[in-house]
Amino acid sequence: MELLSPAGSIEKLFYAYEYGADAAYIGLKNFSLRAKADNFRDDEYNEIKKIKKNKKLYAALNIYFHDSDIKLLEEEIEYISLYPIDAFIISDLGILPLLQKYFPGKELHLSTQANCVNSNSAKLYRDMGFSRIIPGRELSLKEIEAIKNNAENLEVEVFVHGAMCLAYSGRCFLSKYLADRSANKGDCSHSCRWQYRVLEESERQGEFFPLLEGENFTSILSSKDLCMIDHLQDLKNAGVDSLKIEGRMKSVYYTAVVTRAYRKALDSLMGKTVENLETYKNELLKVSHREFSTGFFFGKDEIEMPTFKAYEREYAFLGTITEALTPEACFYESNSSKETFLYRLDVKNQIRDSDTIEYIGPDIIYLEDSGFYLLDENMKKIEKTDHGKVTYLQTDRILDPGYILRRRS
Repeated sequence: MELLSPAGSIEKLFYAYEYGADAAYIGLKNFSLRAKADNFRDDEYNEIKKIKKNKKLYAALNIYFHDSDIKLLEEEIEYISLYPIDAFIISDLGILPLLQKYFPGKELHLSTQANCVNSNSAKLYRDMGFSRIIPGRELSLKEIEAIKNNAENLEVEVFVHGAMCLAYSGRCFLSKYLADRSANKGDCSHSCRWQYRVLEESERQGEFFPLLEGENFTSILSSKDLCMIDHLQDLKNAGVDSLKIEGRMKSVYYTAVVTRAYRKALDSLMGKTVENLETYKNELLKVSHREFSTGFFFGKDEIEMPTFKAYEREYAFLGTITEALTPEACFYESNSSKETFLYRLDVKNQIRDSDTIEYIGPDIIYLEDSGFYLLDENMKKIEKTDHGKVTYLQTDRILDPGYILRRRS
């Protein structure tokens, strides 16, 4: 089965591939249902070509298109063709002829937003030219297996991890109604996560819906997150071809840790020896998440109940290692007798030299370190650093570019 990871930026795309994804999906400016993600623009296609290598890349053009959007898409065809895209993910059939005309060799994947939930629809989309469907997220494994068995020569991709939407396959009008921001145009305000104090129906005055409330949340509309890492064999048995991780707007840390966990689990499923597999899987608990569930795969009871918990944030994402410097680089003279190494950081959140930090890598669960030094752009020792500042880290740990720094919250 293919492992498909989210990438809302060049940096996230690099980490998706680096930490084990077979394929990644991106959004293009103006045409993606994650309008608040960085999305891709300008000459970033050159960077993508450098890091893509033999991996797959899918582009989401999954908004609902008005005539003005279709006109804009036609104007952008030449620019889109510069990207090394292997498939387009679409929900609006109005752009199908356009893509088939200008990209005859590219695969077409049907977005979950199209609400394909039966075999007849699946076969119809296949006959239109789609090579893969991402069915409605409300289907059970048995229903997915039936579609796979009845619609020959059609791949099936399913979401296996990440946030779930309150509405049917993401077709939500709550955000548009309450904030004039359309979820179906990529501008969801996540109204279902807002804090609501009272809910009273006009015909039952004085009769209030029970509301469980935490310090920073209410539970009335908040769906549990999806996590299927312990059920990959069930997905394989159902004929699933691609496992999709949700989260183009989430952090590099989320992309890396979640991708890595599913990579290790898939490798084990394929018969490879994976040491410390359970520890890699437990790393999912160290990424910001809501209460986990198995979605609709094994029935509706679990997912239909809202989560009674707020986000769980056990670790803070501090930054990444972008470069390992040569031994000739200027080092801060430490008192340690151990050999030390120097690395350049991309700092995301404040780091203090008094912190105990952890480094994680594609095949390193984590390395703990409390004996490092922080250096500024002049190689002078500093006590702390913040996002955006030029920072170097000196340590006796052997690390690689692409490693991630974190700290227990």
